[in-house]
Amino acid sequence: MTSPYHKRQKQIAEVLARYEMGHLLEVLGLEGRVTHHSPGRTRPENLRFALEHLGPTFIKLGQALSIRGDLLPPDFQAELAKLQDNTTPVSLQVIEETIASELGVATSKVFASFDPEPLAAASIGQVHAATLPDGAEVVVKVRRPGASEEVELDLEILQNMAARASHRWAVAEQIDLNALMRDFAELLRAELDYLQEARNAQEFATGLAGDPRVHIPAVYPELTTTRVVTFERIRGRKITDLPGLAAAGADRHALAARFATIAAQMVLVDGFYHADPQPGNFFVEPDGRIGIVDFGRVGRIDQDLRSRLNRMLVALLRKDSDRVTSALLALRVRSGPVDREQLRREISKLLSRYGHGAHDVRVGTAISDVLDVVRHHNLAISPDLALLFAVLVMDESIAVELDPSFRFATALGPYAERHLASSLSPAALAHRVEQLGTEFADVAVELPGQLRRVLEAVGDGQFEVHLRANELRPLVRRVESLGNRLAISVLAAAVIDGLSELAAHSSRQLGWRRPVLAAAVGAVASVTAFTAWRGSSTAARLGRYGLRSH
Repeated sequence: MTSPYHKRQKQIAEVLARYEMGHLLEVLGLEGRVTHHSPGRTRPENLRFALEHLGPTFIKLGQALSIRGDLLPPDFQAELAKLQDNTTPVSLQVIEETIASELGVATSKVFASFDPEPLAAASIGQVHAATLPDGAEVVVKVRRPGASEEVELDLEILQNMAARASHRWAVAEQIDLNALMRDFAELLRAELDYLQEARNAQEFATGLAGDPRVHIPAVYPELTTTRVVTFERIRGRKITDLPGLAAAGADRHALAARFATIAAQMVLVDGFYHADPQPGNFFVEPDGRIGIVDFGRVGRIDQDLRSRLNRMLVALLRKDSDRVTSALLALRVRSGPVDREQLRREISKLLSRYGHGAHDVRVGTAISDVLDVVRHHNLAISPDLALLFAVLVMDESIAVELDPSFRFATALGPYAERHLASSLSPAALAHRVEQLGTEFADVAVELPGQLRRVLEAVGDGQFEVHLRANELRPLVRRVESLGNRLAISVLAAAVIDGLSELAAHSSRQLGWRRPVLAAAVGAVASVTAFTAWRGSSTAARLGRYGLRSH
């Protein structure tokens, strides 16, 4: 009997062949089949049709790829962006059985009323309106039976295909297809867990509690499980319902600015943001607040990435090609040779098209142009950053639909500038110096021992030097990053190069080189220790003046 895995894998192969993607069968390690000709369709269209045919997991994969301007050209992105995750609703009976199974009590016992017609139906779950016995209006989101098992089977197949492709296809290895699939799997599994969605909503509510412009619906924990989640119902007009907003007398320019500043706060300050900014997830309430729903997909960026992103945004707004180049190289995740001057020239050329000030810069256009450069230079960015860029583009599109004259960059700019200024405050600098001193102290302890072991190995003449030099390279990189302003990296790198040259000789040939080698060890150790002491002393002096960061 054919296993579900092999049956599904065979179906995937047949669909790829049907939509003229037989070239993928070999690299994905699938069974070869005849490719049928579909006249009149482009390759991007065939890919979209194939993903739609394969169902929920592949639709979501296409949606995830549609935002990867660093991986796909614009025609593929535009086609994949058309993918819709809408499906036929499951019956009310199935929904009520799921609720009873999860909550341990019949739907009629929990809710005073339960609307049989869903507000929304997608591949993973569907949403129904209901009321509680106390009259409170709620929405209940229920995961479809079998959705998790279906997704897990597809994810297993996709991850195995990615592994095979990485061995057969240079492009797959180059873009690290295995890592891309791991990230996609993690994102999709998070959407399947409604307890996680409830936690996301509560985290947003806590972070934005003091902001009167935004309304995060309350979660009902007692009516929430991994397959059912219950939220306070948000009442209002969809944020892009322009006729309805006009009838209500809403100030669309003020609304666009309010929406943009909320987005900027989440991304550039909090580092925790709504990662599915479809217009249907934002409502304008009668009191003017913006209500946000659907917290299954969120994004996080740590302090370091947030700082680098802010530096790039400020450089873009200032049209500084040198700084944009540096910031872009700092944001990449793939190392390798880069023609920095050619990269700078391309960035300078695209910045010249943006007019004379931040008011003329469209964030979406700038991001699209930057990602074209990223793809052209084979730089690659992290999935987290790719998601963030896509969210910024979608946020801007909502703001501009509200007010075509609105410039999203004018909302992002002040947040990025303030973040950059705060990173140069006395407290922040004191904290960085304190960290620098600690790191130098660590290096001062480690480096002499590493060099001494190399010296001993050279003296024994029994090991090839490149092995020992390789062991030192990570430490040298640490020294370089720490001693950037003190030139210690120059000395350390020179000593390591010298060690490699000296160690190329056997112990019998060292002669006068041995004392030179020992002196090098002492020199590096002394300078490193001295630098560490200077860093720690500086931190201590700043502390005495009340500038130490806590």
